[in-house]
Amino acid sequence: MSNPSQLWQQYLAHGKAEAVPVISAHAHYGPYMGIYFPGRGEADSMLKMMDRAGMVRAVCAPHAALIEPSRGHALLAEVISTHPNRFAGYWCINPNYPSALEASLEEFARSPGFVGLKLLSDYHRQPITSPNYAPALEYADEHELPVLMHTWGHSPFDGPALWSEVAARHPRATFLMGHSGYGEWDLALDVARRHDNVYLELCAAYHVNGIIERMVRQVGSQKVLYGEDLPWFDPQYAIGCVLCARISDEDRHNILHRNAERLFGWG
Repeated sequence: MSNPSQLWQQYLAHGKAEAVPVISAHAHYGPYMGIYFPGRGEADSMLKMMDRAGMVRAVCAPHAALIEPSRGHALLAEVISTHPNRFAGYWCINPNYPSALEASLEEFARSPGFVGLKLLSDYHRQPITSPNYAPALEYADEHELPVLMHTWGHSPFDGPALWSEVAARHPRATFLMGHSGYGEWDLALDVARRHDNVYLELCAAYHVNGIIERMVRQVGSQKVLYGEDLPWFDPQYAIGCVLCARISDEDRHNILHRNAERLFGWG
């Protein structure tokens, strides 16, 4: 079946759709201990990949800060100050350092360009309902912040069932379900449908056949955000998955940039 989308035709002709200023709501920055990134996680390399794919901005969590909260944020802050219209940041929360959390959140409040919090419970091995997360979640609720959280199906640390409880307890925060509770689709979509402050995020999910159409049909394209884990994965493939999905161009605009513009205040 041919794709009637004008955006898709632009993508085929030019490698990007000029009419769609793509924003990634799930990216990273800098080296990571678990993989060899030969320059790929640095600003110049990331900008080349972004420009090639028509991505105008990436909201990044620094790899180093995901593990050690005192490292990584300063590196990304420098990149944000140099490219303020191309990069923004998530402030990483590690619940295994509870005594450092208050000072870390105070530093976040003083750091221009950091627009939300990032949680990685599966890696930190503490459930999102742990008391160690409470100060960060309460802070996000008080300041009405976006929170990108890693979610994975059937995880005892960040599975979709746990996020329903967290979202209900913190209604003024906005929760982006990174990977959309990968594999536990029924429950993840149900959580997003029942809670106004929960959104689905496409990183890793985009390559599952039919899942984008299902998200749009059951939850609505206004509650789905694009992400690809840059620099781990090439954005052109991920964007192509959205452009090839059997949804409308209006839905594609919502997913690829409009929802992020609204949530991060860039509209």
